[in-house]
Amino acid sequence: MAKADYYETLGVSRNASEQELKKAYRRLALKYHPDRNPSPEAEEKFKQINEAYEVLSDPKKKQIYDTYGADAVNNGAGFGGGFQGGGFGGFEDIFSSVFSDMFGGSFGGGFGGKRKRARRGNDLQQKVEVTLEQAYTGVEEEEITYSRIDTCDVCHGTGAEEGSSTKTCPTCKGSGVVQFSQGFFSMRQPCPDCGGQGTILERPCKACKGSGRTKKKNTLKIKLPAGIKEGSVLRVANGGDIGTLDGGYGDLYLQVKVKPHKIFERDDADLILNTEISYPQAVLGGEIKINNLMKEEITVEIPKGSTDGSVLSLDGQGMPVLGKPNKKGVMRVVLNIKVPKKVTPRQKELLEELAKTFDEQVNTTKKGLFDKLFGWFL
Repeated sequence: MAKADYYETLGVSRNASEQELKKAYRRLALKYHPDRNPSPEAEEKFKQINEAYEVLSDPKKKQIYDTYGADAVNNGAGFGGGFQGGGFGGFEDIFSSVFSDMFGGSFGGGFGGKRKRARRGNDLQQKVEVTLEQAYTGVEEEEITYSRIDTCDVCHGTGAEEGSSTKTCPTCKGSGVVQFSQGFFSMRQPCPDCGGQGTILERPCKACKGSGRTKKKNTLKIKLPAGIKEGSVLRVANGGDIGTLDGGYGDLYLQVKVKPHKIFERDDADLILNTEISYPQAVLGGEIKINNLMKEEITVEIPKGSTDGSVLSLDGQGMPVLGKPNKKGVMRVVLNIKVPKKVTPRQKELLEELAKTFDEQVNTTKKGLFDKLFGWFL
């Protein structure tokens, strides 16, 4: 009896890709698997699609089939009845995926279950808040306290209550895997009771409920470099949660927040300072005294004819550049002309005389005088 066309069996074209072949096979395997389809024709159809897929998924067999037909493939490969010889082993990868869809299980790669492996602990995040002065100087030892999962102090990580130990898992008899049958297939998966380890605890530790790990407070001393910025992230190796089965600690990532300053604003490595000067200082120029971030007094020269909002740049008075502590940004001094709310009679007289020299009409009454006068000045 002539063999059916393998391409027709899988419902694909002769130039179908590997992914198209696999997709078609999975769809048909699920449809005609005897455990899902009890019809008399299902088992025979299932064998046919397996036979077709074994040939077409193997490049060498596919080439022989395309050139000489099914007989050449079967005679050369000893395929025979579809499940004879070693043909069935070639489907392990596809069946693993199919069985996951059918039974909802994880087969750990083909038909062999896997034991639990060591797993590294989780990474953690923690916020660290510093002042602008601390960001300027850096911090040699900043102490932080946070919570993390660590080794249980009662059982010292064993998970067992004191005086007890482990015993062979009665479910898997120490093998770490359990085997069950589904139709004419036999499958294995990790033991659900021991997690694939083959042993269980006689008496689990009450403090950690047998996990060997508990949440604890952890205190660290960290170093922050000069020039540290808002939003900077520092990594502390092994500062995170402890893993399982000696998998080691995760890392701790510190997110830096710099507190707002009452006087200075920060722009990257520059500092911004708003300061007030009088109208005569703005017109005639002069000197003023200011303090930098570290409260050191600095003399600043005010140029003649300065306007409100003028900016003076002081080199080397800004923040240290991160990674280059000997290099500093600038301090930008913003000049704000101060309008007095009250003046003496003599000051009022002089201001009125000044206004006349500019040919300005001003209100000589007390009310509204300075609004009009300094409205012109500004």
